[in-house]
Amino acid sequence: MTVTMVPYIDLSTLQTECRNDKTSEIDVASTADMCYMINQQDQTVALAVAKCVPTIARIIDEIAPKVRRGGRVVYMGAGTSGRLGILDASEIPPTFSSPYGEWIGLIAGGQRAIQFAVEGAEDSPEQGAADLAALDPPLSPHLDTVIGLAASGRTPYALGGIDYARNLGCFTAGICCVSPSAMQGVAELVVECPVGPEVVTGSTRMKSGTAQKMILNMISTGVQLKIGKTYGNLMVDVKRSNIKLINRARLIFRSVLQPIVDQGATLDIDLADDLAIDDLMDACGGSVKRSMVAARWRCTPDEATRRLDAADGLLKTALATRSAPNGVVTNGTNGHL
Repeated sequence: MTVTMVPYIDLSTLQTECRNDKTSEIDVASTADMCYMINQQDQTVALAVAKCVPTIARIIDEIAPKVRRGGRVVYMGAGTSGRLGILDASEIPPTFSSPYGEWIGLIAGGQRAIQFAVEGAEDSPEQGAADLAALDPPLSPHLDTVIGLAASGRTPYALGGIDYARNLGCFTAGICCVSPSAMQGVAELVVECPVGPEVVTGSTRMKSGTAQKMILNMISTGVQLKIGKTYGNLMVDVKRSNIKLINRARLIFRSVLQPIVDQGATLDIDLADDLAIDDLMDACGGSVKRSMVAARWRCTPDEATRRLDAADGLLKTALATRSAPNGVVTNGTNGHL
């Protein structure tokens, strides 16, 4: 792309390109003062995100039932926005034992763009549509969700993808850091979170990036909470993939079941026995949640699975419901509570 081919954009009209008067002397500030300036600006981001909570909640409520039925969530963006989508999507499987491919991150320019700038990649709405069309399996209308990310609210790659997905019948949302934005009217729901001028003019990897990450945290975590991936704030679907997480799983197992024992329930497992807990989790296919149901009702892993399915995956419901899925009241194998 040569300079003569670049269309003119009046950057002075873009909120993400405005200068920040409070950091105009940051280049000559002491190192400590420089850091204070950045920190003070960062503190404004959470307040900006708070104003967006009603819209974020609506997005979560739209997505959760779809994910429960097997739907996917696709993030797409360019540059920092695209990388943040990939980051959030990649952290869901190990955190909540969600299947890989349920949350997907797409970035303009493909995999290379994760680490290297790809010239002009964000400028093609057609490429946004093409990247979605290339998904295997294809997007499922009324089941899959596409969320476009763009600090400026106007990135063609994200807008093209949103438009394509909405025309297919998918639920679509947008996340940006300006208001009003070009995403309005393209996506069904748009989180517009203006964070004000960046510390370094136009560097949307800073406050805008922080805002987008906070919003993505809310959306992905909120969906997982809604579909039963936690017990209170305990990560009961954690994958025991390393020493830290093995110990976390044991701690969660005890934290959930000890109060039930204190109320008079009898378990066929010693909560102080790490090996016994590990063996039960192994017998339950590594599922911490299923192992707790099996321990609570002194039942087989298969029955524990049926109980969880009957409870829509909600551990609290499965632990509290004495009726087995077949309608038979059971107190465990030997009649104890």
